[in-house]
Amino acid sequence: MEILKASSQETNSQPNEKVLVTSLKCDEQKDNDLNSCPVTTAINVIGGKWKVIILYQLRGKTLRFGELKKEIPKITQKMLTQQLRELEKDKLVKRHVYAEVPPKVEYTPTKLATQLNPALDLLCAWGALFEEAHRE
Repeated sequence: MEILKASSQETNSQPNEKVLVTSLKCDEQKDNDLNSCPVTTAINVIGGKWKVIILYQLRGKTLRFGELKKEIPKITQKMLTQQLRELEKDKLVKRHVYAEVPPKVEYTPTKLATQLNPALDLLCAWGALFEEAHRE
């Protein structure tokens, strides 16, 4: 598995992992076209209120639609469906439909989505620090 890490981070990888160290320097682009910036691309793909939360809940597991809905009680069924379709289109979630009655549909994060796990961990830790700083 290939893991992306920013150049400022240490590269502690598993023996069977290919580590691609990349420098994310959007500010050095000559034409100042933010559309070609990797950060802009990432935010365009996983931005919004629900996608990061959905990906966080799917980390390392496969969930059915109803299970995912229970994990994120504030999301509407319509919004969850829409966000899962977008994540599937962007190849971050694999949708598996079983030929059963009633239909059974499961969602699993792809390898591409799994590469986001370190960033999701950092966001979770930062969120906890933010909440703690604002309790005072």
